[in-house]
Amino acid sequence: MDFTLSPQVEDYRLRVRAFVDKHVLPLELDKANFDEHENIREDVVARVRQLAKAEGLWAFQMPKSRGGAEVGVVGMAALYEEAARSPFGPAMFNCAPPDDGNMILLNKVLKTDALKDKWLQPIIDGKVRSAFAMTEPDGGCGSDPSLTYTTATKVGDKWVIKGRKWFITGAEGAKHFILIAKTSDDKRKGLTAFMFHADQPGWRIVRRIPIMGPEEHGGHCELEFDGLEINDEDRLLEVGDGLKVTQIRLGTARLTHCMRWLGLSKRCMEIAAGYVENRQSFGMTLAQHEGVQWMLGDVAKEIHVGRLLTMNAAWKLDQGDHAKTDISIAKIHVADTLHKAADTALQLMGARGYSKDTLVDWIYRYARQARLVDGASEIHKMVLSQAYLAKKQDFFKWGV
Repeated sequence: MDFTLSPQVEDYRLRVRAFVDKHVLPLELDKANFDEHENIREDVVARVRQLAKAEGLWAFQMPKSRGGAEVGVVGMAALYEEAARSPFGPAMFNCAPPDDGNMILLNKVLKTDALKDKWLQPIIDGKVRSAFAMTEPDGGCGSDPSLTYTTATKVGDKWVIKGRKWFITGAEGAKHFILIAKTSDDKRKGLTAFMFHADQPGWRIVRRIPIMGPEEHGGHCELEFDGLEINDEDRLLEVGDGLKVTQIRLGTARLTHCMRWLGLSKRCMEIAAGYVENRQSFGMTLAQHEGVQWMLGDVAKEIHVGRLLTMNAAWKLDQGDHAKTDISIAKIHVADTLHKAADTALQLMGARGYSKDTLVDWIYRYARQARLVDGASEIHKMVLSQAYLAKKQDFFKWGV
C-alpha cells in the first residue's frame, strides 16, 4: 500500500494541526477551562466547536451530504491522530468517543433518511451527545455480549426494557442512546439493538462511576431500566441482529481509539523532548546522554510500528475488508505503546513529569484504560490465536 496521503487529506491534516496549536493547546494551560472531572468544560468545547465548523473541520468520518468531510478510514487515521495531540482535540472536531463510533454505526444501519434525520443528524450537528449501552454488572456481558441479561419483551408494537447496564461512557448528559438487549435465548441471534431518547420514561442513571483516570464528557455510568418502552420502528436492523450491530460498531471504533492514542503518544514525546533538550545534567543536556536517547528512540520505534499497523487496518477497511485480526493487532500494540510513551515521558522528566505541571500525568492515568476498553488485550490475543489456528500459514497472507 502507498502511505502517501491524498492532497485533500494532507490539506485537512495541516489545517487540523494548525487549529489544535492555535485553539486547543492553549486551553490546557488554564485550569479554569476544566470541569471537576478533568475535562474541558462543555461550554468551552461548544465555543471552540463553532470555530472548527467555520473552518470546515468537522465530523471527518461522516458523509459530506450530512455535513462531514467524508475522508475515508485512511483519512480518519491521519486526522484523528493530529486532533489527539491534545486529549481534548477530538471533541472539538466531533470525532471523539463514543459519538464518533455511534455516528459511523448509525450511518451504516439506519434504514431511512427519516430515521437518520431523527437519530443521526443531531449527533453530527453537535446538538446532542450519544451513548452505547451494552456492558452489564453482576456477571453480565463485557467482552462477551452473549451474557446480556437486560431483556426486551415485545408488547404490541413496542418493546419493554428491563435490566441494568454499567460503564456506559458519556451517559450523563447524552440524549441519544443505542441499547443492546436480549430478545431470545439463541446464542447467536438472541440480541437486538434499539434507539431511545433520554427523555423517555422507564430508565434512570443510578450513578456516575468514579474511575482512576480523567473522564470523557458524561462519565462512565450505571443505568437501570424498569419498563422503558421503545417503538419497534426504533429497532436497529432485524430482531436478533444485536450481535451484528455490536460488531459493526466496535470494529472501526477500536481502530479510531488507536488513531487517537497515537496522537497522545506523540504528544508525550513532544513534551519529553522539549524537556530533555533543555534540562542540564553533568555538563550536557539530558538529550545528549546515550541512555536518554535509547529511551526516546525506543518509544519512537513503537509509535512508528503502531502507525503502520493502524494505517494498514484502515486501508483494509477502505477496501471493504472487515480487517478483524488487523484491528486486534493494532489495538494490542497501540494500547501498550500509549502506556509506554506516557511512562517514558514521566521518567525522563522526573519530578516534573510526576507533577501536574504538564499533561503527562493526565495521559499516564488515562492510558491504563487502553488495555481494557473495547475488548481487553487478552480477548484480542485470543481472537488472533483462533484466527491463526483456523488459517495456519494463510493467516500471514498479503493483501485483503
